[in-house]
Amino acid sequence: MVSPEDVLGFWLDEVGPQGWYKVSDTLDDTVRKRFQSGWENARAGAYSLWLTYPTGTLAYVILTDQFPRNMFRNEARAFATDKVALAAAKVAINRGWDLKIDEPARQFFYLPLMHSENLCDQERCVRLICERMPEHGPENMTHARAHREVIRQFGRFPYRNEALSRPSTALERAFEAEGGYGATLRQVMAAA
Repeated sequence: MVSPEDVLGFWLDEVGPQGWYKVSDTLDDTVRKRFQSGWENARAGAYSLWLTYPTGTLAYVILTDQFPRNMFRNEARAFATDKVALAAAKVAINRGWDLKIDEPARQFFYLPLMHSENLCDQERCVRLICERMPEHGPENMTHARAHREVIRQFGRFPYRNEALSRPSTALERAFEAEGGYGATLRQVMAAA
């Protein structure tokens, strides 16, 4: 069994901010070896006690939202626990538990909102980063706004379509051909 301390020690201390968003086969392999069984347990409903305090909830959200994106890159399983991560994050935010976690780790409470294919969640993510991340918000805000823009335009993330076996529309195919998320990110940066 994995513990919250295992998740937080690894992600916050060993990997740290410099490695959180880098695409790395080595990191993906390490996350898979160390945490896939824990993720499978969480997917089956384990770890409910983690959701009774701030650091436990943070570990749960990282395990169910961030780790699958590393372990199962470009696969449907990367998104399989998004709903439980989102629910846990929303409860924690409503309780103010996100504010009990120092920046930059606090952002992991907001990422399930950023990963959601729901515009209300996207709007809330942008607002929370603006209001509750005074030190590290600016570096996250561009990505939050870019994710929101994709959802505004398509109502979903077209770059997930293949992994989720969803057919792409002509507009989504054109979006991907013209640079996809990267192009949207550049547009948001230019407008800022």
